[in-house]
Amino acid sequence: MASAHGRPTAAELIAAVAEFLETDVRESTAGQVNFHARVAGNALRMVERELLADAEAADGVADALARVRCVDEAQLAAAIRAGELDGGNERVQLALRALVGRRLAAAHPGYQDE
Repeated sequence: MASAHGRPTAAELIAAVAEFLETDVRESTAGQVNFHARVAGNALRMVERELLADAEAADGVADALARVRCVDEAQLAAAIRAGELDGGNERVQLALRALVGRRLAAAHPGYQDE
């Protein structure tokens, strides 16, 4: 993904900070600080993956939402709650799979393939 500010990109900056937490900080600490460094590193890796996959996944999600005449997740959820869209409809299921797949790709890479 191209950066509006050139190099390093946001994803590269996040990766560098995550690497610092995962190596230098974790190797130099114990207990609660070590645990919090691990949690922070994991959170940054999730953001990194989301930034790297965002443009590609956004296209697939947008296409799936367009097929059910929704512009975003909130509109899809409102339409399902209002009974305007049937959750058993194949197009609705594809849109939901695209949304969940995008989240899983960032939070738990590889999980969506299981």
